[in-house]
Amino acid sequence: MTSNGENGAGGKCAGGKKHYFDEIVELIERLRAPGGCPWDRKQTLPDLRTCITEEAYELAEAISDRDMDKVREESGDLLLQVVFVASLAREHGDFGMEDVVRTICDKLIRRHPHVFGTTEARDSDEVLKNWESIKQEERRERKEDLSVLAGVPSGLPPLLKAHRMQGKAAHVGFDWPRGDSAPLFDKLNEEAAELREAVVRGDADAVEDELGDLLFMTVNLARHLDVNPDAALSRACSKFAGRFRHVEALAAERGVRLENCSLEELDALWESAKSRTRAI
Repeated sequence: MTSNGENGAGGKCAGGKKHYFDEIVELIERLRAPGGCPWDRKQTLPDLRTCITEEAYELAEAISDRDMDKVREESGDLLLQVVFVASLAREHGDFGMEDVVRTICDKLIRRHPHVFGTTEARDSDEVLKNWESIKQEERRERKEDLSVLAGVPSGLPPLLKAHRMQGKAAHVGFDWPRGDSAPLFDKLNEEAAELREAVVRGDADAVEDELGDLLFMTVNLARHLDVNPDAALSRACSKFAGRFRHVEALAAERGVRLENCSLEELDALWESAKSRTRAI
């Protein structure tokens, strides 16, 4: 893709053939034009926020499910939102899809000097350190917040936010030593003990504070084990949902209602459901 638009959004491919990317840009413009779709013409940038979030989650779920047909479909849905944003911005004279593409291409080249320049990077950790250093210089030039954590969106879900914050701090060396998870498990146990003490004291504020510390440390451990905590929790949720549905099915088979079962009966149903799901 070139910066002069010959193969970019709104341009033509070799031989004058229209590119698929041009087609989606023109489709959105047609939907927004007079005589187009009333719903699409009504949308504003704030209206698109929910759609963008939902489509991103649906794509992430498709990837987790390893459903490549859905990955293809949801990728298109998310791309649609980006093109829609650019179309709205162009209507207000701010920027167009060409500017979006050119901006990200320029950024990728600028932040990969080990590929497009003379800088050397021995591994992915060094690449990330260089990336953060370049971002810092960009912020300095724009007179923005220079904190390493400045690039973490405030609206991120807390689990993802913790992961991003810890990763960014790690890029400047503020991290637990690599290669030995024992200190992290020790710290996790320490946070669990502090939570237990707060519960015993009956201090509600301290319980919330200590539980937050425990969750934050769990994310830290996940990061050091090279496990995405959001993916791990999503997997646990799916596992729980599957087993709980088995519990419901078993209860229905036995003609009992869950709300009328004792804790012992519920535990027995759960163990039976676990056995069944393991066999699947």
